[in-house]
Amino acid sequence: MTQRALDSSGEKPEPVPASDMSAPAGGLTTAQVAERVARGEVNDVPVRSSRSVGEIVRANVLTRFNLIIGVLWVIMLIVAPIQDSLFGYVIVANTGIGIIQEWRAKKTLDGLAVIGEARPSVRRDGVSAEVSVSEIVLGDLIELGPGDKVVVDGTVAEADNLEIDESLLTGEADPVIKRPGDPVMSGSFVVAGGGAFTATKVGREAYAAQLAEEASRFTLVRSELRSGISTILKYVTWMMVPTATGLIISQLVVENDNFKDSLARTIGGIVPIIPEGLVLLTSVAFAIGVIRLGRKQCLVQELPAIEGLARVDVVCLDKTGTLTEGGMDVTEVRPLNGSDETYVHRVLAALGASDPRPNASLQAIIDAHPDAGDWGVTEALPFSSARKYSGAAFTEAGGGASAWLLGAPDVLLPAGDPALADTDRLNEQGLRVLLLARAGGELGVPDPAAGAVPTALVVLEQRLRPDAGETLAYFADQNVDAKVISGDNAVSVGAVAQKLGMPGAEHPSDARRLPAERDAMAAEIERNAVFGRVTPQQKRDMVAALQSRGHTVAMTGDGVNDVLALKDADIGVSMGSGSEATRAVAQIVLLDNSFATLPSVVAEGRRVIGNITRVATLFLTKTVYSVLLAILVVCFQVEYPFLPRHLTLLSTLTIGVPAFFLALAPNKERARPHFVRRVMRYAIPSGIIAAAATFATYLLARHAYSGPGALEAETSAATLTLFLVSIWVLAIIARPYTWWRILLVATMGLCFLIVLSVPWLQNFFALRLVGMTTPWTAVGIAVAAAAVLEVAWRLVGRRFPT
Repeated sequence: MTQRALDSSGEKPEPVPASDMSAPAGGLTTAQVAERVARGEVNDVPVRSSRSVGEIVRANVLTRFNLIIGVLWVIMLIVAPIQDSLFGYVIVANTGIGIIQEWRAKKTLDGLAVIGEARPSVRRDGVSAEVSVSEIVLGDLIELGPGDKVVVDGTVAEADNLEIDESLLTGEADPVIKRPGDPVMSGSFVVAGGGAFTATKVGREAYAAQLAEEASRFTLVRSELRSGISTILKYVTWMMVPTATGLIISQLVVENDNFKDSLARTIGGIVPIIPEGLVLLTSVAFAIGVIRLGRKQCLVQELPAIEGLARVDVVCLDKTGTLTEGGMDVTEVRPLNGSDETYVHRVLAALGASDPRPNASLQAIIDAHPDAGDWGVTEALPFSSARKYSGAAFTEAGGGASAWLLGAPDVLLPAGDPALADTDRLNEQGLRVLLLARAGGELGVPDPAAGAVPTALVVLEQRLRPDAGETLAYFADQNVDAKVISGDNAVSVGAVAQKLGMPGAEHPSDARRLPAERDAMAAEIERNAVFGRVTPQQKRDMVAALQSRGHTVAMTGDGVNDVLALKDADIGVSMGSGSEATRAVAQIVLLDNSFATLPSVVAEGRRVIGNITRVATLFLTKTVYSVLLAILVVCFQVEYPFLPRHLTLLSTLTIGVPAFFLALAPNKERARPHFVRRVMRYAIPSGIIAAAATFATYLLARHAYSGPGALEAETSAATLTLFLVSIWVLAIIARPYTWWRILLVATMGLCFLIVLSVPWLQNFFALRLVGMTTPWTAVGIAVAAAAVLEVAWRLVGRRFPT
């Protein structure tokens, strides 16, 4: 006899012998597990939270520009003094730093991934125990409960009102009721009920292997920042080829003086065109961001999430587990309609005992009523976010039978019921209220709540997170709109939000009255801050409505009902104690369950994006003036003014060292779109001004100097102008000034002054200012260029606002 299970493509796999696939109710024995391990039938897919060391080295070393610079470096080592080869050593150092930082980030991610890894319950030798996903073997009996993710493909062996959401695989939003014999696919998750399934596909054959490896890969793709840099590098490549060709012809054919010197100056014109440090600095900034967040117990499952959170302008918060702690306390049980209080307590105790996996509300009832007596459960109706109630049927100690429902009063009772008035008053105090109602019939009917008789109100007090108020205040201060989206009563949710000082919480909205049309829904969401009685599908619709208005939306949550919205949001944030399903789809997992960590994540994203945008202008200004200088040299048929050592010195003092400090500095500015446009709008005019000023000085110096040593004097004057203009670009980018930014710019200027003053450094860099007239002319041209820069930046800011 063989059985088959549908795989993720809908096709039937090869038959698996029943002896291998099925397991008794007690699960596999230890011997059977060992036998399967020996055969290699283990779910041995490695957890890929980061790329391997080899991949990190290859990604940082084997780049297009490293290849070009490497070839030029080898040539320079052969034909020129060592000081003209310094650019190669700088690239080696930068690449090494990039590798080391990303390796450190890899270690951080790998360690956090182990902490946050799902551990499903597997039944072996008749005992249920948690194991890691990689220890599951073919034929294992894996238990399921609300919020559990199906980690391998299998067939249902036991089902107790088991409902599984396969929307992440099929796109179908409605949960699927599963019965024994039905297939289950990895990547789906349980929304209600419980059961167990037999693993029929493990390892790389299971659909989960493809999902997990793809979703958790350490990657920098799907990022506006990275794609923007790639676009810039593509244009740089296009510009570099004709520019370098013209420069080579000009220097080696037209001038044709000293071959080695001409070759060195040709390479000196090609190397600075490449913004080689920009990619490495971006990788380092992201890697350091991962390490910093890792120290705060924050797992970044997809690296672009750091960038995404920096762009967020709306954050949707689920109340339970986010604003409130997971636990609750029963403060009062209020009998209704003359019900006997002792009997009500007995019913609540029996309901608590009937659910093997209670949610936070039911757990509070269990803690308050631990003695379930000898009532027997004949039927159970698990809690569902869509229904908003659960239930169970019993045979009571005296032999009688009864069926009970426990859930939201405004869902179980018709409008106008007297019990709702008490509920509203309690909700206004921020208390959570559940209704215990005697079912009018059996639980298996389509509408078990029809005819239910209210028996008691169960009043629960939620534990507020002590740091939630400060976090909400942070978002308000950073111009990020916070929206509380909860399945609880709107008045109750509003009262909780008011206690935390949330703006707009005094006007909560019932999501059942939200318009269905997307634009109208978006307008309503923008007007209000607190929403109650939101269904899982509505959470998803609300996220989509906000996105349709151009908002970048982050969604936080920890329950099964948050999964769809987490998946659709621009950034999904899950609590570490949340369900496996929420942790699987979220880009960021707060392993310490602290909502207060979220501002750190937002701040880290803003720091990375804002600073990379800032320093990218430095790198691309150099690219622009290098291209223009090369073009001017070709057009005027003169020698290229710089040797590689000159531009290495300038790049180090005006770009390399300052960019490293600026990239790691605090930055609270919210990231804005159009990265390429925002960078190039300043880099192009800055590069043009720097090139024009430098070449003007060079031409004047060619007329001022003659004889031996003239070229070195001309180069020195041009270098002085280019440095002063570049340091002024740095000074503009370093604004707003702080003491350390002023010190940074001043230190770079002092270093250049030392090079011009110390004889052996003058010889090493071939820089010697001759006379008084030309050097002061160079300074005057640089001052004029700085004034033009100030005007140009202001005009660009007004003409091309972001």
